Amino acid sequence: MRREFDPNVPELMDLAVLENGKPSAQLEQDLANLRWLNRHFGALSILHCFLKRWFLKRLPGGPSLRVLDLATGEGDLPRELVLWCRERGLSVAVDAVDRNEATLAVARERSRDFPEITFHHGDIRSWGSGSWELVLCSLVLHHFSDEDAVQVMKNARRLSSDHLLMADLERSRCGALGIWLLTALLLREPMTQHDARLSIRRSFSFAEFRSLALAAGWNTFGHARFPITRQSIWIDRVE
Repeated sequence: MRREFDPNVPELMDLAVLENGKPSAQLEQDLANLRWLNRHFGALSILHCFLKRWFLKRLPGGPSLRVLDLATGEGDLPRELVLWCRERGLSVAVDAVDRNEATLAVARERSRDFPEITFHHGDIRSWGSGSWELVLCSLVLHHFSDEDAVQVMKNARRLSSDHLLMADLERSRCGALGIWLLTALLLREPMTQHDARLSIRRSFSFAEFRSLALAAGWNTFGHARFPITRQSIWIDRVE
């Protein structure tokens, strides 16, 4: 199954704009569907896995954990991370970046009770100066060409002082069938149906994902499959 990427056929969520200063109802529903998918199909479990791996023994009262989330979407991963830190008495500050203003409007509204999160508009291929202890990037590389995906990975590594975690779908016929059935039987909203089916065809295979990291200059990294139709690549300690 070859990767089907055409820059002239974007996902509908990438085309979303503010209408009279507000996001559309279709975008809000699509982002709610993505939040549900992240909770039940692997994104949050991957996040928890690595929070435990890297920060479980971190003691309250220390310096604030500085986190950067690239392509944050509606901000559900930063909110989950903040809740995890709150439960353990850890101070945290999250900078969350996205290039779509309509999506950011939804994220800001849904994150009103999370002052730990600051949202920014920007292009994650080049955004940012300084460094963050943890850099996250979830379910976005399939939106890019191979060359731009490498640039995102280079930029993420540049911005991380310690830990780096990137996750995405893994392209496969089984995954494509599963997403087709899910969007035929359950998540039937037009934007979600279109984008989900396109996303799995645009995503990278396991071998391709590894090749992107090598092209981006990631020398020492981990790479593994996760449920469901997910893969992650990470650096335990950026050097």
